[in-house]
Amino acid sequence: MQIKKQLAQLTPYQPGKPIEEVKREFNLKTVVKLASNENPFGYSESAKIALQSEILQMPLYPDGSSQSLRTKLAKHLGVNEMKIIFGNGADEVIQILSRSMLDSNSNTVMANPTFSQYKHNAVIEGAEVREINLLENGCHDLDLMLDAIDQQTKIVWVCSPNNPTGSYEPEQKLMRFLDQVPKHVLVVLDEAYYEYVTAEDYTETTPLLNRYPNLMILRTFSKAYGLAALRVGYGIASEQLIQAIEPARQPFNINRLAQAAALGALDDQVFIKDCVRKNREGLQQYYDFCSTHGLKYYPTQTNFILIDFNRDADELFAALLRQGYIVRSGKALGFPTSLRISVGTKEQNEGFLNTLIRML
Repeated sequence: MQIKKQLAQLTPYQPGKPIEEVKREFNLKTVVKLASNENPFGYSESAKIALQSEILQMPLYPDGSSQSLRTKLAKHLGVNEMKIIFGNGADEVIQILSRSMLDSNSNTVMANPTFSQYKHNAVIEGAEVREINLLENGCHDLDLMLDAIDQQTKIVWVCSPNNPTGSYEPEQKLMRFLDQVPKHVLVVLDEAYYEYVTAEDYTETTPLLNRYPNLMILRTFSKAYGLAALRVGYGIASEQLIQAIEPARQPFNINRLAQAAALGALDDQVFIKDCVRKNREGLQQYYDFCSTHGLKYYPTQTNFILIDFNRDADELFAALLRQGYIVRSGKALGFPTSLRISVGTKEQNEGFLNTLIRML
């Protein structure tokens, strides 16, 4: 058997350690996971009710086109429903785009560091990966990314807010970039943390689809909506692009329970607003902590924060694990002395920060 040679240079995606595994390993009764940017406030009661009502339908295949969810989501977004493609998480939409557009004769441009799955999928397809280092403020260097584009460039990835820094691209800067990207290049604007953004100069991007036919927006129900276990992501783009890449989508890729829960979740925007408010309060706890202890961090528009502790991130990660706190070491993310910490509840944040104080 012969496997693609590209896979030899890749490792599987490493998610945050599961809570139960950490409990067993360190004989702990309580473990707090602040590693995967999940919603610590759970999910809407509307999603729960919708999920429970769908359980009896498990013997049946789901609607392959996710039509009910498509219709409601399109109305919520204010777009034509044919401009949406669904994925088993936004990760699958990234895979669909890479499979549809990238090959060994093409290249793709992205920031470094940024979300790992852009590069991962590009390497599998044999494309050249052109990585442009982030600016000091954690934002994309859009000017250098423009310079990296040529006739063989197929996709440019812009993660805003960016993972792992939480930094975003202000409206004026983003619009100038979009105006200069050649029309043969697809710009994928990954807005997985869109619902958490409170910055006044953050661009409302869905209206831009009519102006830029080479733009796709990625969003997800895994973060603010709290449906990470069910994996519902989506892309928004021109109808022509969606139709062109649909053959690369797996049939029945969004299961019945996921569709039902997402439908219910959309009905409860009050829940989302409440989560955003609590998240900003939680971030302030971390900002105050960093100010008190003289620690550098990136101001963030997400539900996580990247803090530089000026010491080996893996060692600090391991020490926190023994105390029952799961975070993300920055070493694998391109920040060897930093931790990426998901914002928890007020009580979780207090417990974590008090543990840090004792350790530091």
